[in-house]
Amino acid sequence: MSKKTTSPADLALFKSTVGKVRALDNNTVILKPDKKPRPVPVFKPLEQVDPLQKQVDGGLDTLFQEDKVGFIAPGLQKNVLKKLRKGYYGLDADIDLHGLTSREAQQQLLHFLHFCVEDGCRCVQIVHGKGYNSPGNQPVLKNDINLWLRQHKDVLAFCSTPPKAGGTGALFVLLKLSEKFDTNDSEFFDD
Repeated sequence: MSKKTTSPADLALFKSTVGKVRALDNNTVILKPDKKPRPVPVFKPLEQVDPLQKQVDGGLDTLFQEDKVGFIAPGLQKNVLKKLRKGYYGLDADIDLHGLTSREAQQQLLHFLHFCVEDGCRCVQIVHGKGYNSPGNQPVLKNDINLWLRQHKDVLAFCSTPPKAGGTGALFVLLKLSEKFDTNDSEFFDD
């Protein structure tokens, strides 16, 4: 093999690019990391908090097919419920629980309310039906949902919808804002 010759211009360019060089006394390289590796966090499962925390005072009356429902959390003004009935807050989401068993409906409802609060939904509609196919013509889901919503920690108020939105077979529900969205709740305490 022939030795490549380098022109003086290329040699000068190389030396100016590389800079000053000093000879090594030893040809062994010690491989050790500069710093310790970052610790990997230990996975903690999320705490499951039961959202049905509130106790309902006294027994609830059994609701029938055409009975209207209304509830407002202690501390809120009655005009909040009036505004809710009139659709003042606007709907952010809805769910239809027709045809589900009580257990399936509870699971669907709790998941729905959890994600609505996390997404910042303020007012939602829940369609439970009037219970025409229920035994004894007593609506099972309507009575169950009436209890569950009263117990739910994120429910501020709920009421039956106007006839054009489902009447006594559906509810408008006003939810608390998640802490990440909460700036000021002054709209509920005005006049």
